[in-house]
Amino acid sequence: MKKKSHTPEQIVRILRDAEAKLATGQTVEQVCRELGIGEGTYYKWRKQYGRMHLDQVKRLKELEKENSRLKKLVADLCLDKAILKEALSGNY
Repeated sequence: MKKKSHTPEQIVRILRDAEAKLATGQTVEQVCRELGIGEGTYYKWRKQYGRMHLDQVKRLKELEKENSRLKKLVADLCLDKAILKEALSGNY
């Protein structure tokens, strides 16, 4: 089976659709079948994104991107520090 990739925004929309369908009395199994997702996926998404709004998802995405960028900067600086430390101690 081909694995689909959904953006966080799409996931939030799917969850909102699912909530609306569940409110009409449909079961989780029926809703998941209509939306084309597995029950496990639904519960995982609900746990991760269930209480978020689209603006919060966008902000989370921005923060994750910034966090990744900062981690790379820290790694580069640590490497530079180690190289300079070695050069100063004469072990080059």
